[in-house]
Formats: sequence, structure tokens, C-alpha cells
Amino acid sequence: MDGSDGIRKGEAMKEIGLVEDALVAVDGGKVVYAGPADGAPSIEAAEVIDCEGKLVTPGLVDPHTHLVFGGSREHELALKQQGVPYLEILKQGGGILSTVQATREADEEELFEKASFHLDRMLSYGITTMEAKSGYGLDADTELKQLRVIKRLNETKNADIVSTYLGAHAIPNEYKGRSQAFLDEMLELMETVKEQELAEFVDIFCETGVFTVEESREYLTKAKEMGFDVKIHADEIDPLGGTEMACEVGAISADHLVGTSEEGIRKLGETDTIAVLLPGTTFYLNKNEFAKAREMIEGNAAVALATDFNPGSSPTENLQLIMNLAALKLRMTPEEIWNAVTVNSAYSIGRGEQAGKIREGRKADLLVWDAPNYLYVPYHYGVNHVRTVIKNGKTLFERGERVGKVSVS
Repeated sequence: MDGSDGIRKGEAMKEIGLVEDALVAVDGGKVVYAGPADGAPSIEAAEVIDCEGKLVTPGLVDPHTHLVFGGSREHELALKQQGVPYLEILKQGGGILSTVQATREADEEELFEKASFHLDRMLSYGITTMEAKSGYGLDADTELKQLRVIKRLNETKNADIVSTYLGAHAIPNEYKGRSQAFLDEMLELMETVKEQELAEFVDIFCETGVFTVEESREYLTKAKEMGFDVKIHADEIDPLGGTEMACEVGAISADHLVGTSEEGIRKLGETDTIAVLLPGTTFYLNKNEFAKAREMIEGNAAVALATDFNPGSSPTENLQLIMNLAALKLRMTPEEIWNAVTVNSAYSIGRGEQAGKIREGRKADLLVWDAPNYLYVPYHYGVNHVRTVIKNGKTLFERGERVGKVSVS
């Protein structure tokens, strides 16, 4: 509940603005007072939620999800356990291209209903603001279909959803060996996305076997010229220099970053590009090397955390689990973790002035936790600690159960 502005970098990630014996007053869906109870003005309350012995925080922000997709890929888990390489799974009809096929075949209503199910689960875990990407179409019709579903979810559901165009997520079979031709098609489609106001951000997967650093630089530069803010999947496996390039072009975030070089970490510390780390993906893929969060923070970088919710490499809607992994695998402190799922995650999707903090005049996106303090949530793993989810001043979930049919205007 502190009044400081801007992203939290380096040492500043230790600042959480803790207030003991606090009171939060809400009117008209907005916070009208947040501070010490003994300093509060006289308030006539229509409803009082007694939070004695409980933790109250802003709603969580998930800045990297693939919320809208068709099908599922649970059959691949046994293959992975047997050590079957990803390329072999791809040959057998699995992998990302199987999700692309399922998403192409699903109609808009099917995608909407499926995404709504996952969205409700995310809300029950305390995520009130999130990003959602396209990228399982890899053709004009399906990419636009995904983006329309994201827009509809944002307009009709109980969460704020920021849309990202990720047409350059993979190279479809019909463009094998012709990556530049595919990027040209996705650039042409980008103009339609802009005209129809279907996305705020443009993203690209810069990695070995997908798109090179130079291809990604040119693509993101053109996206910025069209008026988009940009993000990047970078250095997930190999240290290609995607992190450095993201900082150079002014990307709002660089995501994954498991293989980021020392130079990439230095660049993050010198710029405001936010490192969005996805430890759930590393965990699910059973990899030993996690992103170098400690080195990033000690190098003055701003770090955020996300689920990377997707059907292939991180099938979880639970950002609380990601907080646990950040403590255990990324060696982040509780204070750093809380900033990484609120303040910094909000700024990494352009919502730093609307979400991620409890502040007078902002939307009343609040969580009441069955936890005695902020240290408890990253410590106790595998359960949902959220007792109450409040979005725009309205209670949506109580102890994980939806409260009636609530619509948020």
C-alpha cells in the first residue's frame, strides 16, 4: 500500500509497503482509503469484511499466458517420461503443431467456453489482471479468431485481459524452410490486427529453430512503427542474444530468459525492459537450469513472474505455485516474489498505473488470504491460499467458490 511509483528494480524489489492493522475502504468499485486503521476517516460501511489475522494484497497479475487454445496434450506426458525427444513427438502429430491444428478446427464459441473455464480457475487463485496471447493459429483466420476471443473475454468476464498478437510463435509446416515468407505474412496480418484493435502488444519467439535475433529485431521494429508495444520470447534455451536485442529495441518485457548471457543480464539492469520469468515451464519440462533471477536482481533488473499457462509446457493456472517455485528454484526472497506478481508484472503488460497496488483511486482488486503474513504464501505450497477474491469492489470467489453470477461492468 506504499505510494512509490514505477517498476521495482534491483534493491527496490525488497520494498513492499507493508501496513500492519490496516483498513481498506471501497466505494463505487474503487479504493477510497488504504492505510492504518487508526488513521482512517469516519466511514459508514454497507458491508464489513473482518480480516483479522489475515493477509490482504492487491489482486495478482499474470503477465504471460496462452489462455486461448484448442485441444489438450496430456498424452504427451508419458512420451516425455520415456525420454522421447520433442522432435519425435512432433513427428507423431504432437507438440505445438497439434495445438495449432486443434485451434484451427475449433470454432469461436468452443474456444471462448474453454478459455472461460481456465479463466475462472485463474480468478479463483487470485489472478485479477492477466495477459493472453494468440499464436496457436499461425494463419490469418485462426490468429484473428483467437484475438477476437480474447477481446470478448475481456469485455464479458470478471478479469482485465491484455491482448498480445503472437503470430510469430512457430513456423507452420507449410512454411518450413521459408521463415521470412511466413514473417511477411504475419506482418501483413498485423495491419489488420491494428485496424481492428485486437491487440496492444506484438510478440515473437526468438530461439534456435524458430526465428533468429535479426529476424526478430526487424519484425519487432516494424511492429513498433505500426504503434504496438512489443515483447519477446527470448533465450529460453540458447543464449542467442534475444535479451540484449529486446533491451535495444525498447521491448516492455523479455520472457523466459533461462539461457540469458551475462551481457543480457547487464542490459536488463541498464534499461526498463522487464524480465518475465516462467519457472513453471522449466519445472514441467524437467530441466535442471532455471533462469538466473538472483543475478538479474543483483544486477539491478526488474523481474516479474508468470504462469506461461499453455497446453504443452506449463499446463497450470496457479500463479501461487509459481511463487513457490520462485522461492525454491529462483532463490527469490518473499518480498521480491510479491513485487514480481503485482507491481512489476502489471508494468510488464502496460497496467502499472491501474493494477498491482492497493492505492486510493484505483480499482478495488483485492485478495484476502488464509495466511497470517506475506511470508506464508511462498512457503506453503500446493494449495490455494486465497480466501476471498474481490474484483472492482465485488466479491467473485469466497474460499475458492464462485459467489453467484457476478458480472463486472
